[in-house]
Amino acid sequence: MFMSKEKDDTFKIPMMPIRDVVIFPHKLIPFVVGREPSVRALEEALRRDKRILLATQHDATVDDPKGEEIYPVGTVSNIVQSLRLPDGNVRVLMEGLERARILHLENNEGYYQATAQLTTLKIANPSAYESIMTQASSLFEQYVKLSQNLNYETMIAAVKVDDPQKLADTIADNLSIPVEEKQQLLEIASPIDCLNRIIEILDIEIEKLHMDRSIQNRVKKQMERAQKEYYLNEKIKAIQKELGRKDEKSELDELKKQIETSGMPKEVLKKALEELKKLEMMPPMSAESTVSRNYLDWLLAVPWKRRTKEIRNLEIAEKVLAEDHYGLEKVKERIVEFLAVRQLVKNPRGSILCFVGAPGVGKTSLGQSVARATGRKFVRLSLGGVRDEAEIRGHRRTYIGALPGQIIQMMKKAGTKNPVFLLDEVDKMSMDFRGDPSAALMEVLDPELNHSFVDHYLDVEYDLSQVFFICTANVIHTIPQPLQDRMEVIRLSGYTEPEKLEIAKRFLVRKQLGHTGLKPEQLEFNDGALRDIIEYYTREAGVRNLEREIGSVCRKVARKVVKDEVKAQVVVTPENLNNFLGVRKFRNQKSEEKNEVGLTMGLAWTEVGGEILSTEATLMQGKGKLTLTGKLGDVMQESAQAAMSYVRSRTETFGIAKDFYRHFDIHIHVPEGSIPKDGPSAGITMATTLVSVLTGIPVRRDVAMTGEITLRGKVLPIGGLKEKVLAAHRAGITTVILPRDNERDLADIPPEIQKAFHLYFVDNMDEVLKIALAEPLVPKNHPADAILDMPQDFEPPIKEEGPPSSQHDSMTH
Repeated sequence: MFMSKEKDDTFKIPMMPIRDVVIFPHKLIPFVVGREPSVRALEEALRRDKRILLATQHDATVDDPKGEEIYPVGTVSNIVQSLRLPDGNVRVLMEGLERARILHLENNEGYYQATAQLTTLKIANPSAYESIMTQASSLFEQYVKLSQNLNYETMIAAVKVDDPQKLADTIADNLSIPVEEKQQLLEIASPIDCLNRIIEILDIEIEKLHMDRSIQNRVKKQMERAQKEYYLNEKIKAIQKELGRKDEKSELDELKKQIETSGMPKEVLKKALEELKKLEMMPPMSAESTVSRNYLDWLLAVPWKRRTKEIRNLEIAEKVLAEDHYGLEKVKERIVEFLAVRQLVKNPRGSILCFVGAPGVGKTSLGQSVARATGRKFVRLSLGGVRDEAEIRGHRRTYIGALPGQIIQMMKKAGTKNPVFLLDEVDKMSMDFRGDPSAALMEVLDPELNHSFVDHYLDVEYDLSQVFFICTANVIHTIPQPLQDRMEVIRLSGYTEPEKLEIAKRFLVRKQLGHTGLKPEQLEFNDGALRDIIEYYTREAGVRNLEREIGSVCRKVARKVVKDEVKAQVVVTPENLNNFLGVRKFRNQKSEEKNEVGLTMGLAWTEVGGEILSTEATLMQGKGKLTLTGKLGDVMQESAQAAMSYVRSRTETFGIAKDFYRHFDIHIHVPEGSIPKDGPSAGITMATTLVSVLTGIPVRRDVAMTGEITLRGKVLPIGGLKEKVLAAHRAGITTVILPRDNERDLADIPPEIQKAFHLYFVDNMDEVLKIALAEPLVPKNHPADAILDMPQDFEPPIKEEGPPSSQHDSMTH
């Protein structure tokens, strides 16, 4: 293929630098000339042959470019029109003619004059390049269709040419590409090379346009959806406005106002405002907006600064406690002491008390009385059966349906930051794979830590230091030791019978009359009837069952009143009590009628109060086997073994044959065998029983005892003294033997009860036996010697016992 080049002549021509545009041959373009050198070059060209060289400068911001700041290839152009404007600028219309390379630039009287050379290559046979021209034209047609800036008909007509150079220049001039790329196309001298480069550019640009159109369509759909939602939201707002409801914007503004006036600490306020900003960015109906809104609602619901004014008048507190509870003088005194300290300290820390006592002694109601005495709000949280740590601390917001823990929920219910918070049944918590709630509770009940309690849901620090925490428990040993250390334990022992009688007369009867709609002139309980209810129909340390039985009587009378079967006041007496409550539920635990060998009265503590517990033993021919029955626990069986070892070590003192255990068996039994019993406090009872049965000396029927025994016969202290002494009092026992170390616990026993007893405090078993045995120990004529001479078919008599009862659960230390 032959390509010819025009005569390679150099020529001098005025040169004008242009900005942000590249002039191609065959291109008509208007623009305004304003720079002084450019105006002079234009005037010189007009004076000559209207020919001027237009070359693009590198940086459009430079007003006076140097030679090296101008591209070396430009376009020789013809000045078609020129018009001088009033401001001195010149409007011109230029037509590109041919490419030219600048060989040299010189400043000629204030304008650039270039020595240039034409660079256009002429193609001898253009038809040979028809295929590449067709490809370029086809791609340009696609480009025009996709482009929104070009007129389709005009562009298609412009590219219908047979000259490859003209086709390349036309397409290059109409491409939306940077100036640098257009300049590169201008500097390509060969039309074929220029077309190949244009085809590459068109492929890329068409791909970009396809992508732009796809994005545009997607954006358009989203905009249409957004416009639809906006329209519907506006319509909803209009409807809500007609209905008198607030729109979303006003709700968010009100929410922001509530957050700013809630009294939150700075860190919490910052987090709440950040969450509000997120909520504003979310669509109202999205799931995330519901989560954020619920979180903000909880932050606002919790009291941050509101507190109840506390009543610190001790007289009012004492009056309220006396009105609500009879007895419990020691407990009331401790509560008043706490209130007195709070009155002296300006900013006291939250108090943490733990009431420990049997069911029905008034632990929960005592917490309510404390709230009433101090003028605080009262909230109660039952922890019985709680085994999930999240019940205390809550769940994190990432979980569906997450909520704060019960501590925060109860604080919301209280509405103040200083309520009386009752944690009920704290001894009945448990743990599993979900965590240990008692460990989480340690932060709540620690005065050094609860000022910055963090709930998993709120995830901010909350101050619990002003809360008056009161815990309740039936037993203390099931509460973890670290949790016990954080509480001030106050023990509530059981009520005495006189106290129960007074409580029934002052509170329970009046309360049940009100619940059943009866009036005092319609029903009356005399003291004897109330005593019988206490003694024969209830067996408890508290008064819950007593109230229930009184309520049962009231309901039966109410039924008769409604049926008009009663004309006068009904008086409940011991004689007619069984008509209302039926057969007595409990037998009267009284001491034995006569002194007996091998039968000793012990004292036991249970969760519902004290009980008397007889211990009996018998001898049988055998080979020294010791049998223990009565569903005894391990500790109680070990006490029996220790008592047996003690007796064997003192055979000479007690007048017992040294080898008695080789000839007969001993059976120790504790009646009411269906009820589990355990604890070390029956040690001296079993030792006394063994000595009695081996010596044949009876035990005094009016004596009861309790105490742990050692192998050397020492008597160790026990617990539950008050309950045990009260049980002995109910049974009519007049003499009680107690360990010496328990003498300090006498202060817990009412003085009138102490006066009814002969209380003996002992250090060893010798003192116990001197008091308990009906006769002094004699080393001669003991039954062990007699048993050796007894016939083989001899059977010792066994004392008959009445039916077992379910009066207590255990015999504990």
